[in-house]
Amino acid sequence: MATNIGMMDSAYFVGRNEILTWINNRLQLNLSRIEEAASGAVQCQMIDMTYPGVVPMHKVNFDAKTEYDMIQNYKVLQEVFNKLKIEKHLEVNRLVKGRPLDNLEFLQWLKRYCDSVNGGIMNENYNPVERRVKGGKERNSKGSQKNSKSLQTNNMHNSSSGPKQGKTYPASAAADSSNQIEALSSEITDLKLSVDVLEKERDFYFAKLRDIEILCQGSELEDIPMAVAVKKILYAVDAKESALSEAQEYLYQAMNAGEPEPEETEEEKENDL
Repeated sequence: MATNIGMMDSAYFVGRNEILTWINNRLQLNLSRIEEAASGAVQCQMIDMTYPGVVPMHKVNFDAKTEYDMIQNYKVLQEVFNKLKIEKHLEVNRLVKGRPLDNLEFLQWLKRYCDSVNGGIMNENYNPVERRVKGGKERNSKGSQKNSKSLQTNNMHNSSSGPKQGKTYPASAAADSSNQIEALSSEITDLKLSVDVLEKERDFYFAKLRDIEILCQGSELEDIPMAVAVKKILYAVDAKESALSEAQEYLYQAMNAGEPEPEETEEEKENDL
């Protein structure tokens, strides 16, 4: 099973749209952005679907908004990882910040791991909505007594304090500004994610080219025509023109350099005369 996956593994080149589709189809959710999974609840239920019943879903908070509540979800996930002997370090402090790339990489790893366990086949006997509802009811019932006491305290405090006056603003203007800010923030997030993915692809292909360069520089291959032709492409300085034709021409000449010229036929000799 895939627990330790290198950063250049194909798993980390799965796009965010594919990851979101995977989550939404499996768990019957409607996520539109990777950051919406930053609370850790989705990851907990993905493991629960892969290993039915192993996750105490009553401890998983799908409504987690604060970093404290999110951290509690990741604690549940880490405990399950330990129980299943899954060796995966969770960068909790980075994940709860909602950073797109950090969360995307973790979800890419999670998808590869789950697919390695179940072969990428959905568990038809698992009802994700029912598991969430049941877990939520159990969590709410355990916290109801504590919440009621908290509400009573707040009500007593509010009744003792007098009404406060403050400035008022048009509701429509505030709503428009909020929508604009949210739209711009979403656009910025998408752009940052695109840049991160492009940088990762750049590093991936650069590493491949570097490996080819080292191979061609080896003493046993350095003077082989194919290696020389490859280095002509690697070291070409003119970015506007392709060095492929030059490399092909060199390779053709090198491969045919040792072949004797064909003898002239009697007809060709007579023509020469």
